[in-house]
Amino acid sequence: MNETKLYARAKINIGLDILGKREDGYHNLVSVMQSVYLADEITVKKIDKPDYGIKVSVENANLPQDERNLAYKTALRVRERYGIDTGIFINLKKNIPVAAGLGGGSSDAAAVLIALRNLYGLNMDEAELYKVGLELGADVPFCLTRGTCLAEGVGERLRRLNPFPPAWFLLVKPPVHVSTADIFNKYSVGEKTMQRPDMERLLYGIRTGDLHEICREEVLVNVFEPITGAIYPVIYEIKKLCREYGALGASMSGSGSTVFGVFIERESADNAARRIKERLGYRDIIVTRGFNA
Repeated sequence: MNETKLYARAKINIGLDILGKREDGYHNLVSVMQSVYLADEITVKKIDKPDYGIKVSVENANLPQDERNLAYKTALRVRERYGIDTGIFINLKKNIPVAAGLGGGSSDAAAVLIALRNLYGLNMDEAELYKVGLELGADVPFCLTRGTCLAEGVGERLRRLNPFPPAWFLLVKPPVHVSTADIFNKYSVGEKTMQRPDMERLLYGIRTGDLHEICREEVLVNVFEPITGAIYPVIYEIKKLCREYGALGASMSGSGSTVFGVFIERESADNAARRIKERLGYRDIIVTRGFNA
């Protein structure tokens, strides 16, 4: 086998809280993370030319194709770690919006890791796979696991939960670029006015499959939202429109800027997508559903 193709699924954060800052400068977080069907398409080819190196091609997005690209960085890390002496070609067909809080880069890295393990028959067990993944990014271990998980630590401690109840997600990404590092830097753990998600109720809602419990305003909360929303107030406008057009609840994913609305029926989600597009004119408005491996 000289070629393989995989789907790199996007993720959303169903509730996200920060517990404190670590000595290494990172933050301890707790979040329920959910994979969705929206995915990048990753093709990885083995090139039998030692001097070929690593080449990355990107469709549908203006992204770097060198060491700044996480897929490239992943291939380089694996190539050096396992002494691979052939060339590697990676094509990324980007369907996940970039810099959106949807984990697109991390999911691409996870897909490339698995693709290279399979193509080269590498002796990479699950523990090693997750170790290398964490070296590449905090969200990569979840993107290797997928489904519905409770993530803790910097995101590396994962506990698989019951699948998210049947629902449709409307993803709306405004045309703004959010820097995750900047949002983390602006976050103050001691902020007393910050609304925090009721994680116990969220986990109860997941355990019992109660979508209404999950979508309560005190449950479906992301602590980064006030920070990103202060810079880009359109976050709040999108949330309001999602609820106005039938969402049970709405929140921001990751550090933003994507807002997701939760709908029971596909028809309602499609209708909301159409009306929000008419109101705001955004390109990145996507209806998808939860993916459970």
